[in-house]
Amino acid sequence: MTAAARRTMAPVEDQLAVLMAGTEFGDPATGRTMERELRARLEEDRPLRVYCGFDPTRVDLHLGHTVPLRKLRQFQDFGHDVTFLVGSFTALIGDPTGRDRTRPMLTPEEIAENAKTYTEQAFAVLDRERTQIAFNGDWLSRLDFADVIRLTAKFTVAQFLQRDNFAQRYQAGDPIHISEFLYAMMQAYDADHMDTDVQIGGTDQTFNLLAGRQLQESHGNRPQVILTLPILVGTDGVQKMSKSLGNYVGITEPANDMFGKVMSIPDDAILPYFTLVSSLHPSEVDAIRTALADGTLRPMDAKKRLAEHIAAIFHAPAEAEAAREYFEATIQRRETPEEMPEHALGAPAMLVDVLVGAGLAASKGEARRLVQQGGVHVNGTRVEDAAREVGPGDELRVGRHRFLRLVSG
Repeated sequence: MTAAARRTMAPVEDQLAVLMAGTEFGDPATGRTMERELRARLEEDRPLRVYCGFDPTRVDLHLGHTVPLRKLRQFQDFGHDVTFLVGSFTALIGDPTGRDRTRPMLTPEEIAENAKTYTEQAFAVLDRERTQIAFNGDWLSRLDFADVIRLTAKFTVAQFLQRDNFAQRYQAGDPIHISEFLYAMMQAYDADHMDTDVQIGGTDQTFNLLAGRQLQESHGNRPQVILTLPILVGTDGVQKMSKSLGNYVGITEPANDMFGKVMSIPDDAILPYFTLVSSLHPSEVDAIRTALADGTLRPMDAKKRLAEHIAAIFHAPAEAEAAREYFEATIQRRETPEEMPEHALGAPAMLVDVLVGAGLAASKGEARRLVQQGGVHVNGTRVEDAAREVGPGDELRVGRHRFLRLVSG
């Protein structure tokens, strides 16, 4: 590396303040160890090799998926080498327990198609020009059975049974599939193969990330630093963000929908959202924390700033500003917007069918639940019967921020 390249690296303390922000470890000792090891590598004054793996089992990303992407982007902004690793081989496993329907066993063709969409959406956060894309199928698919035996010899069953998830299932007599052990070993092989300095993942992946450290050490290499991040709670503030739970904020959603959903989060989720999914510097987040604590910033105003900031990440700033104005008019001042999406009807139809046909509900079942939960209004009045007829001239509101005008057509 040339002297000019070295001068581009920011001071170590400046980098640490940003890169450690939001990280969460199983115990304070692990956190101190990772910070110490990261500091040592940053002091080498060189671009670090950093990666995070993503199994393309889904095609539509939500804010929860962007948490590790945001951390990768922070490394990019400091001049480090970032790899977006597509789990083209590990995704073949799906969820061997059968419990997680969001992780089905996919074909190579499905994985390739999902990966294309996944990476395109990821560039809403990552810098396309500075992101390396890799596929672990390029090396894992070349391992023969002898290679796999040598890999498994680096680990013990006792180690795996120390993992909380495995231990609980073992005690309960629930099946634990060998492929689940192999998944962790394959993820460890990725880190070893790429000779990484830093791996990023969720706290639910801690065991697999530590397995990478172990495999690197077994080959006489310096173990990678692992930075684990908490799972982002959904808009309900309780359960993890999930499309199946309906508590998600999709990154391809219109700015108005995105703004409105962020505004629905509980007050105690404001700071985690600022920390994990915004591009604000930790010092700016600290200032917001202080202002909320001393009462100089109201939670409502903090959420507006958060919602507009997040909408601006995935849309033009002007669209984010317009989304704020739309929210203030339709929700806070309870005004019906003059302009709203329109849906053509040839004749009156049942509300449940219109909600599905207009894309306001994914299924009739979801449409009925929205009505039962009091989330659907027709001409300003809450609806209790999903089978009621609606027709041209009616105006629908679903939730707090989605409107629809029915027209003849």
